[in-house]
Amino acid sequence: MWSPDRRGLLAALTAAAALTGCGFAPVYAPGATGSGLTGRVRIAPPAETNGFNLVARLEDRLGRPQGAVYDLAWTVTTDTVESAVAPDGALLRYTLTGRADYTLTALADGAQIAAGQVQGMTAWSATGSTVASLAAEDDAAARLMVILADRIVARLLAVPLP
Repeated sequence: MWSPDRRGLLAALTAAAALTGCGFAPVYAPGATGSGLTGRVRIAPPAETNGFNLVARLEDRLGRPQGAVYDLAWTVTTDTVESAVAPDGALLRYTLTGRADYTLTALADGAQIAAGQVQGMTAWSATGSTVASLAAEDDAAARLMVILADRIVARLLAVPLP
């Protein structure tokens, strides 16, 4: 015989009521911020591999500009840190940290809509061959750009558009 769990139902109803009371609205609803950015953001072109990976992910999330209304400028800085050293002094692992500064401006009047900074990190093992270690380093850099791009988009989606 099935017996409903009243506590679970009550908790779900309470959570739903709390969300409606705080002004929660889907970001991709018609007329919401998500739909206001899709295909309307011109992203600054990349100059190197990390930038290419960042722009590719931003375009995946925001769409290629069809009728650009906004301009997204960005800069990325990365730093590699030795994070694991064997007792004999051999490097076993590296950590790649990154920071992206971004600014979203309106093309019509140059007004700044949003600006900020996001950070992320990835790591890779250096215990394989030289070729394997270099491939792992490239993969870690590509993963970091995806992390930074996703965080930029998350911040942009939270900004009310004019």
